[in-house]
Amino acid sequence: MEVASPRFKARAAHKLADPALQKALTRVKIKFVPARAQAAADFGDFEALREAGRAIRDRALADLDLWLERFEREATARGAVVHWARDAAEANAIVLAIARENGVRKAAKSKSMVSEECALNDALEGAGIEVIETDLGEYILQLNHEPPSHIVAPVIHKNKEEIADLFEEKHHRPRQTGIAELCREAREILRPHFLSADMGISGANFVVAETGSTVILTNEGNGRLVTTLPRIHVAITGIEKVVPTLEDLSVLLRLLPRSATGQTITNYVSVNTGTRGEGESDGPQQFHIILLDNGRTRVLHSELREMLACIRCGACMNHCPVYQAVGGHAYGWVYPGPMGAILTPLYVGLENALDLPHAATLCGQCSAVCPVKIPLPDLMRKLREQQVERRLRPAAERRGLKLWAWVARHPRLYALGTRLAVRYLRWLADETGRIRVLGLAPEWTSGRDFPAPEPRTFRERWQAGERPGAQPGARP
Repeated sequence: MEVASPRFKARAAHKLADPALQKALTRVKIKFVPARAQAAADFGDFEALREAGRAIRDRALADLDLWLERFEREATARGAVVHWARDAAEANAIVLAIARENGVRKAAKSKSMVSEECALNDALEGAGIEVIETDLGEYILQLNHEPPSHIVAPVIHKNKEEIADLFEEKHHRPRQTGIAELCREAREILRPHFLSADMGISGANFVVAETGSTVILTNEGNGRLVTTLPRIHVAITGIEKVVPTLEDLSVLLRLLPRSATGQTITNYVSVNTGTRGEGESDGPQQFHIILLDNGRTRVLHSELREMLACIRCGACMNHCPVYQAVGGHAYGWVYPGPMGAILTPLYVGLENALDLPHAATLCGQCSAVCPVKIPLPDLMRKLREQQVERRLRPAAERRGLKLWAWVARHPRLYALGTRLAVRYLRWLADETGRIRVLGLAPEWTSGRDFPAPEPRTFRERWQAGERPGAQPGARP
């Protein structure tokens, strides 16, 4: 997948000016945010569940190599073949080798963000293999040749009319207008592909070290068809997705759907273990599991390792005011929202995603709802610090920060500067007390007004004896 993150500002401006997208994005706030809040309230002590989830992810990451080795032993003992891929190119090469060895002509895919990370579809199609996305949202995107806008609801940026037009154009059938009719049409198109695919490709929400199992969560049932009907199943996932035991998995299965969509559990939870046994009618004859690094080991040994605890629920983007305003495509790579503001620089290089750590208000909503309590704003601040340390920020910005730091170390000078700034901002305000254009930084008020500050600084008021509960004019 092309990395378009360097063009975040231009892409975000374009998305802000798209009325259809702006209307579609209201569904994030209307649907996901209250659903998550209600699911958390209904559970009871949801904070204790979050603490348990965080502890599980920390335990897995603390001994990641040991848990992965155990996973490989258990999966191999049950008939699976475990492959290790250092990067996206190696993962794609492994899939292509499996396909060539088995004469694969068609692959049916379940939704997988890691396969998006690898641009696996392009690699397979380049080798002459037909690839069919079977998740409804991903199928729509495949028809329209565009990437997902959300990791859970990939087509949330489109409305029913756009999908109806697309189906009419691509399926060469009479245009349907109802949601049920459109879903039925997609099922009629996809069902023959399930039955004729030589290979099924899925991701894995988790892999369980104790049993050598891969786990996927879906709401449509397509994932289960992909993993059981074709004679070959290939699961591709990141090395950080390992969890030690099935008991640990049960905790995370309570967290993920409640955080993602507000469901108590997804419609389908598939635990795939080994190949088809003797006398069994379901399951693949071959089961290949690809464990992808692609920068994860590097992150594991960095000060941002907490990001590897992410379970890909999408709660952070659902609650992020920036994502709610610009959607997922503005971020320019696989992972949007606050998680993408951190993962994209970590995986594709900080120099290739300079604006993403700044694409946040640092309001803290993302960390407040993260099911495994990742301190997302803190990690974004660390990336901002790295940009300055590596001199990746513009020179004028770095000089400005140095000047501010120098002034802040001289209290009298700082006090004088704040007094002047307050009076300047009061002068900019109109008769309603609003700043319409912010002087030296007009872009800050291009889409909003600023309230004028108080007439005096906090320091001045403190020195004047204005304290909570103090009498007016009283001295300390």
